[in-house]
Amino acid sequence: MRGFRAAAAGIAAGVALWALPAMAEDGSTLRFIPQADLRVLDPVWSTAYITRNHAYMIYDTLFGTDEHFKPQPQMVETWSVSADKLTYSFTLRDGLKFHDGTPVRAADCVASVERWSKRDVLGQKLADALGEIKAVDARSFTIVLKHPFPLLIDSLAKLSGNPFIMPERVAKTDANEQIKDYTGSGPFIFDVKNWNPGDRAVYRRNPDYVPRKEPADWTAGAKVVKVDRVQWVYIPDATTAANALMSGEVDWWQQVPTDLVPLLKKNDKIHVAAADPLGYQALLRFNQLQPPFNNIKLRQAVLSALDQKEYMQAVAGDPEYWRTCYSFYACKTPLATEAGAEALMGKRDIEAAKELVKASGYKGERVVVLDATDYAAVHAEALVTVDLLKRIGINAELATSDWGTVLTRRSKRGPVEEGGWSIFHTSFQGPDATTPANNDGLRTNGDKAWFGWPSDPTIEKLRDQWVVSENLEEQQRIAADIQREGFQSVPYIPLGQFAIPTAWRDSLTGVLASPVPELWNVSKK
Repeated sequence: MRGFRAAAAGIAAGVALWALPAMAEDGSTLRFIPQADLRVLDPVWSTAYITRNHAYMIYDTLFGTDEHFKPQPQMVETWSVSADKLTYSFTLRDGLKFHDGTPVRAADCVASVERWSKRDVLGQKLADALGEIKAVDARSFTIVLKHPFPLLIDSLAKLSGNPFIMPERVAKTDANEQIKDYTGSGPFIFDVKNWNPGDRAVYRRNPDYVPRKEPADWTAGAKVVKVDRVQWVYIPDATTAANALMSGEVDWWQQVPTDLVPLLKKNDKIHVAAADPLGYQALLRFNQLQPPFNNIKLRQAVLSALDQKEYMQAVAGDPEYWRTCYSFYACKTPLATEAGAEALMGKRDIEAAKELVKASGYKGERVVVLDATDYAAVHAEALVTVDLLKRIGINAELATSDWGTVLTRRSKRGPVEEGGWSIFHTSFQGPDATTPANNDGLRTNGDKAWFGWPSDPTIEKLRDQWVVSENLEEQQRIAADIQREGFQSVPYIPLGQFAIPTAWRDSLTGVLASPVPELWNVSKK
């Protein structure tokens, strides 16, 4: 899919209830309402999509992913692999520069990959196979493996969790600490002085950026900046955001609640479409380090009571925008399966779930469910979860905040009495939940795992087998075995699959269908 189909008819409507903060401007400015408030700027430290999208604005990547899920060179000009599949050699494109004017060196790439591999779930598997990564000269570096790792190029091209290239001095920051220098080499320069969390983030066109010659294609191909400035405007109230779009005070609203789609479609200056053909996979994530969900029986009790339809109706409403999906892998992709999903698919029985809660030994511990009121899907899911937990006899309460606060709090590993948490909700974009390798939620290596920190040696052993398999039939078999085990140990609970519409004014051209907002290819009349 190379573009959106317009979906607009009727008459213009709405009066803006909100005004943009004044800023001096000397050229075209694209105003964009992102999915959430930008609070965390380090794409290694956080897996949040808002942070990832920010990273694609200001950093470049070694490889990108096209709409066919295929890796394509981005910063890399040429690459090769030895006959024994142990040595990979890379040469960077000539003329790459960081925003401070210094050239991008192979040493910067080496340091960036090393830092990324300490936290990213697929990067960790690459690190396990790694013998050595080193710069050969200013533009070339090699990766030497201890044993073949078929997913090496895929790991460097990941749509989410990509090893964004930073200057060596920045990439030397401890992976468990957030960076404080935001120098990149990407198509935009981050205007850190005008970054105001809870209000706006500002990006300027990078005049030194040299795009690739291939057509823009998801995170691959040409990134041609056609405006002087992009301003991310944080508007947490959906009605206010809709009015700002209809009045022309903003140009593009990334995520539109489905109940507002009919209103926007009546405005003949607004286009509405789904941005991602696979949509999102919603999920409920337990904190498995702390009571009570360190108890597998209690996780299984919640699984037995949960009804995907309740969640999807709360999140998306109109059945046109959602479907049940009883799989850890995005439905309508090659590994999607219902193997082992009987506990989630079967008849919901609240009374039976109550008995399972009692049998688990649950002692009434306080359960804190993180709730982000400025993230419509997460807010709806949190409300459904707290109601469900109370119905099956669990002492649950909401911890209400904004999404930026949730992203910070979910990193805390302590008990709820010390500011910790028990459950949070989020969504994986379809392309980020297609295999055991790219699905962060299926990494179960304890304290090195994604937030929630589940530990399941069986899944890890199967995952090790999957990442070295190159036969689709074998991959499907292993993926199904991982799912069977997953529905026993419950690293997370899939809540269904849904689409989030996006909307933009007809003053914009060049808007492309992509899981990542391609703001670099958009023109404004």
